[in-house]
Amino acid sequence: MDLMTIVGLILGAAAVYFVMLHGGVVHLLFNLDALILVLGGTVACTLIAYPWSIIKHAPKALKLILFPPKNLQPEEVIKIVVGLAERARRNGIESLQNDIHTLNDKFLVNSVQMLIDGTEPDTVRDNLEKEIVCVRRRHQKVGSIFRTMGTFAPIFGLLGTLIGVVQVLKNITDPQSMGASMAIAITTTFYGIFGTNFIFLPAAVKLNEYSEEEILTKELVIEGVISIQAGDLPLMVSKKLESFLSARLREQALKKK
Repeated sequence: MDLMTIVGLILGAAAVYFVMLHGGVVHLLFNLDALILVLGGTVACTLIAYPWSIIKHAPKALKLILFPPKNLQPEEVIKIVVGLAERARRNGIESLQNDIHTLNDKFLVNSVQMLIDGTEPDTVRDNLEKEIVCVRRRHQKVGSIFRTMGTFAPIFGLLGTLIGVVQVLKNITDPQSMGASMAIAITTTFYGIFGTNFIFLPAAVKLNEYSEEEILTKELVIEGVISIQAGDLPLMVSKKLESFLSARLREQALKKK
């Protein structure tokens, strides 16, 4: 379980609850009509905006936010690839066939298999890079679902406010009805803003970070396999991957600025 996600949700909810409790308006947190309008409207618009082929991946992506994928870390990839380079150097590339069953990463298995099959280096790189492009595109589409929901939610919060104002004007002579209408007007805006800033947009950002980390490990695999195929010494393979990792991380840091 991702501890940072849990801590962030708890801190955010606690901060809002404390402020509303201190102001004596904590009862406004719970309004079924407002929740149905904001959540139902946001989900409905998302279903309209995306085809089922993309929508069906959203529940799994949401689960990944709480339970991160157990992908290989860059340091683990370097260690594995260097080990493969040592065995290939000592016993030949064909000997790596015995190591395939020990590899738990499908992308790495496919890469090594192409290496064993004697596929041309340019073809190996081209095929693997195309797979990376497909993976990145799929991740971006799923992440965009949550960014889109973060766009829709405040709009439905505003819509609820307008509906509440209309109800207030309609029942202006009935103070009790006016109070209920104002509660809807205020609570829908709250749900829209809270959902966007504490759920949908943070979820999109976290999914993007997981995606970039997975892409980085795949790029390391490509560089490592090509180096093994070129007959580089294990030490050279290690140095090349470490320098590639450092350069890639610097590039990502510059993009975030």
